[in-house]
Amino acid sequence: MNINIFDYITPKNSETFTTLLEHKNIQIKRIVSSDKIEPIEYIQEEDEWVVLIEGEATLLIANEEKVLQKGDTLFIPAKTPHKILKTKSGTLWLAIHIY
Repeated sequence: MNINIFDYITPKNSETFTTLLEHKNIQIKRIVSSDKIEPIEYIQEEDEWVVLIEGEATLLIANEEKVLQKGDTLFIPAKTPHKILKTKSGTLWLAIHIY
C-alpha cells in the first residue's frame, strides 16, 4: 500500500487514524487532529513513540503537561496514562506503537 503522508483531510471534530504500516512488532499510524479534541485518557499495553509533523499539541502525561510543536518527538512507555488536552486544527502526527 502506497500512501502519501500529506494526503489527508482535517476532521471537523476529534481525530482520524490511518494505519500506514504493520510489521512484526510495530504499527505506524498517521493521526490528523482537529482543534476540537475530547480529552480521552489512554493507557496502552504497548510503548509508543510520536513525532509531530505539523501543528501543535498539549498532552497530559502522568499528570505533567507537555507542549509539542512541529518536529518534536515523545516516547510514552507502556501503561503510562496520557491524554491530549488540545491541538491546533490540522495537527499531523506519526505514532509508532512497539509491541
